Amino acid sequence: MLVDTHAHIDFPRFDDDRDKVIKRAKENNLEYIINVGADEASSQRSVELAQHHDMIYAVVGVHPHEAKSVTEETYSRLKEWAAEDKVVAIGETGLDYHYDNSPRQVQQQVFRRHIRLAKEVDLPLVIHSREAEDQTMELLKEEEAEEVGGIIHCFPGDQKMANQALDLNFYIAVGGILTFNNSYQLQRVVKQIPLDRLLLETDAPYLTPEPNRGKRNEPAYIKYVADKLAQILPHSTEKIAAVTTENAKEAFSIA
Repeated sequence: MLVDTHAHIDFPRFDDDRDKVIKRAKENNLEYIINVGADEASSQRSVELAQHHDMIYAVVGVHPHEAKSVTEETYSRLKEWAAEDKVVAIGETGLDYHYDNSPRQVQQQVFRRHIRLAKEVDLPLVIHSREAEDQTMELLKEEEAEEVGGIIHCFPGDQKMANQALDLNFYIAVGGILTFNNSYQLQRVVKQIPLDRLLLETDAPYLTPEPNRGKRNEPAYIKYVADKLAQILPHSTEKIAAVTTENAKEAFSIA
């Protein structure tokens, strides 16, 4: 069995065939899908999906792109959703200095509040970091995020970040980028990460793995990431599936 630890199947790109996407996930040996909120609306949709599908769990939070839209009411709603049985983490939260869709200072403030909320409700964090690795890790340390740990989503292949994340009780999640021809650095660094700290993800509908790159991504394609990781390490795909599935259950406290 496999677990997709990061997907967005609540997004409008799945509105026409969401049930079929979930069915294909089951047919391709997925045990669970972790559906991750990116703002208030998608967090609510994630909770609703989890309530209606046994295989789906939810993560609630606000992506750094949307940090400028966060209000005190946002945190109240996130805290309410966090009390739901099938909400397993807070996120995705972090820093994105590539697009700067929200001012950096605002991103940092919202990130700190997410970390504090995660500690308050005793849930792990799902971290988004793009072109902000050093500051992301610095804020996690300052806020003592190791108390709850979490997942570095869409790991960029930075060895220093990997070392710091492992020290802070975080897992490292790899996705479709691992299958790309130019992902040499990521592939090299992944070899240095203990297998019991690795997770698989799709980030669907984004970052579709080879051989389907260019198409809409979906959880069923997690098998291509598992195959590539097995090739790199090297281990059997069966071992990769078994260990990363156990890691996911541990990371998100899924019985």
